[in-house]
Amino acid sequence: MAGSKQGSLVSFGEGYDEFIQTLKERIRTAQVRAALSVNHELIQLYWHIGCEITQIQQNKTWGDSFLDKMAQDLQSAFPGIEGFSLRNLYRMRAFYQAYPEEQEFVTQPVSQIPWGHNIVLFQKIKDRNVRFWYAANTLAQGWSRAILTMQIERQLYERQGQATSNFGHTLPPPQSDLAHQVLKDPFNFDFLGLTTEAQEREIERGLVEHIRDFLLELGVGFSFVGSQYHLEIGEKDFYIDLLFYHLRLRCYVVIELKAVEFQPEFAGKLNFYLSATDDLLRHPDDQPSIGILLCKSKDKIIAEYALRDMNKPMGVSTYQLMETLPQQLQSNLPTVDQLEAELSTLSLEEE
Repeated sequence: MAGSKQGSLVSFGEGYDEFIQTLKERIRTAQVRAALSVNHELIQLYWHIGCEITQIQQNKTWGDSFLDKMAQDLQSAFPGIEGFSLRNLYRMRAFYQAYPEEQEFVTQPVSQIPWGHNIVLFQKIKDRNVRFWYAANTLAQGWSRAILTMQIERQLYERQGQATSNFGHTLPPPQSDLAHQVLKDPFNFDFLGLTTEAQEREIERGLVEHIRDFLLELGVGFSFVGSQYHLEIGEKDFYIDLLFYHLRLRCYVVIELKAVEFQPEFAGKLNFYLSATDDLLRHPDDQPSIGILLCKSKDKIIAEYALRDMNKPMGVSTYQLMETLPQQLQSNLPTVDQLEAELSTLSLEEE
């Protein structure tokens, strides 16, 4: 009886599902806050240890050899706590020296991101303001340490907001600022494994096949709608290369891909697609659709002239693919004859 009673489903009527869902969300929120609080305390502890190490080495004639003794004593005193290795003590000192002002450190996002992320930042980036920028984006976008490292190596900070656009006079200030931040120049498509000789359809197909990498490069907020998205206008068929919806901008984003240098007539075609998207797809609550022209290269002045009097918001960016193999590397690659000779030698050895 007890087993059947425990296994039976009991209904508590209307409202229970909503109640339990709300309770689950509250528990998850509390768990996240607790984890962030613990992390914040740990980062502050490491900063203070780094401060103590720096100051005591400045006031006394102790060299780095005292850190060996310090690591041994701390590990002995706290055997169940990781983080007091000699290597990590050196990192704590470097961490403090990267942010020597406590008030500035505490108010910045570097005090809220994990220790491993901070190690990446102060080891790879010299400029403090750039570190703060990457830390803020790590918090906002939930980057893992590997993703943070990749974004630094791809020079995301330098590429952010560098594209040519007419957002300033086609969008209201809050949205124009955010739209400008969305654009990069160039977009990095190295993950495709294609060289600069790749054609438009080849690049487009690769982007769809690697959509997760593409979305990561585009940035937070992009949701993929489709490629070669069909629009029937009048009695003719038209196809948008890549169509996205941006969750923060609340609008469709039309991307046209050109494997050639930017030409002024490309802007006219994109303007046409944006008008059609606004008429055929845009919901009354959506913001005006935005267009991005991704070209192999561009002349900035020509692009600015082409966009100046367009009434639809659009930007022009370039994309970056892998260069062809360097000549010195090509010369080290075996020829077909050499490969065939090596294979025949292997087959003889097997016999």
